[in-house]
Amino acid sequence: MQIITDITQLRELRRTWQSAKEAIAFVPTMGNLHQGHLALVAEAKKHASKVVVSIFVNPLQFGPDEDLDAYPRTIEQDKSSLERLGVDILFMPSVSDIYPRGLEQQTFVEVPGLSYMICGASRPGHFRGVATIVCKLFNMVQPNMAFFGEKDFQQLQVIKAMVTDLSMNLSIHGVATMRESDGLAMSSRNNYLSQEQRKIAPRLYEVISDMASAIEKGRRDFSVLIVGARQQLVEAGLKPDYIEVRAAESLLQVGHEDKHLVILAAAFLGKTRLIDNIQVKLN
Repeated sequence: MQIITDITQLRELRRTWQSAKEAIAFVPTMGNLHQGHLALVAEAKKHASKVVVSIFVNPLQFGPDEDLDAYPRTIEQDKSSLERLGVDILFMPSVSDIYPRGLEQQTFVEVPGLSYMICGASRPGHFRGVATIVCKLFNMVQPNMAFFGEKDFQQLQVIKAMVTDLSMNLSIHGVATMRESDGLAMSSRNNYLSQEQRKIAPRLYEVISDMASAIEKGRRDFSVLIVGARQQLVEAGLKPDYIEVRAAESLLQVGHEDKHLVILAAAFLGKTRLIDNIQVKLN
């Protein structure tokens, strides 16, 4: 595995691969890799002859009261994990390489509509930061395909829309959420949970699983289901941010013709914000 920090060096190697007609897969991350990240890499290796993984904690997607400085960084452990999986390049650019004119002067990419709802309403500017960094990384790596986890379902839809709207020449692959044995979606932010909070955290998945089961059995009173789910979370010790039932592709309110739905939820457990989702297919 080559570790590259320089964009020019990355592009030179990319040109060599391109000349050899190698298929290149890309997995962008912020590091602190868990089994969910590694599943993305494993999936990428099934589809491409070369795999590039980036580690970059992106300041542009963190709000003023969020955990940029506290975000866990485990570089040596991450390197070992990626090397074991046979990653070809680990790309670790610096903030000054990514944002040479500073964050305030940075040209940004924003996907309207999708970026402002649900998580975007709770975290203004977050998806602008995500779209901008992913666009920049795509321009640097120039992959044929890129892989993202479905845990961040709204993020996945934002990136798919950006790729379509900007006529980018790559395919986007969503990979199913990896979960702990008790159902909790794997996330770097799970490291923030105390031992007691960690026991409570799986309730988020349990509650939306019950909602999904009810919808599959014919319930369509989504607002009633949401009120009940919020109450269950509060009783468990979580503070709900949002629970929504939306059309999976557009993330708009469910219409009569929509058959592929997604339940999206976020809740605070202490200072830690957990997110999760479940897709529901209607008959």
